[in-house]
Amino acid sequence: MAIKIYIDQAHNPVNPNAGAEAFGLREQDLVFRIGVELAALLAADENFEVRLSRPTPATQLGTSTATSLQARVSDANSWGANYFISLHANASMISSASGSEAYVYSRQSEAYPFAERILIWLNRATGLQNRGVFVRPGLYVLRRTAMPAVLLELGFITNYNDANLMNTRPDLFAQGIYYGILDYFGLLQ
Repeated sequence: MAIKIYIDQAHNPVNPNAGAEAFGLREQDLVFRIGVELAALLAADENFEVRLSRPTPATQLGTSTATSLQARVSDANSWGANYFISLHANASMISSASGSEAYVYSRQSEAYPFAERILIWLNRATGLQNRGVFVRPGLYVLRRTAMPAVLLELGFITNYNDANLMNTRPDLFAQGIYYGILDYFGLLQ
């Protein structure tokens, strides 16, 4: 039976719940493209079934930030996803801040080692620093999902190099996440 992976491209195309912006780039556009590329890799693999929160660039979820988050979680829960991955681009007032990090509900969750594997492979694929896995039980998408959930901050949109890499090479981020998933499930050849 296929493992069901829900990919949440974490922000709407416009408010409510639009993402960060820098260097003329929008978080919601970057994570949309990375999510689509990741979904294609998973869909081509017989071990997985995949669903996107935003199947089109214009898909708008909810009428407020709260209802946008609720729609994503509700869709994943009702679909019966086995794992939930929320894609984001980080932002900082410190322009030199760089790298990928992950957030999970608890250290005891299956999501913790899942996130660790993904970060290792993101680092290998993109060359961006692995900033580690952090516990954030207050985050809605981690707290309300019925399955292990990981929130990924892929890179910093406020760092020119990170932002440029996410924009020009979304395939590297998709491949890194995909290989991390394969590694976690012992499916690497």
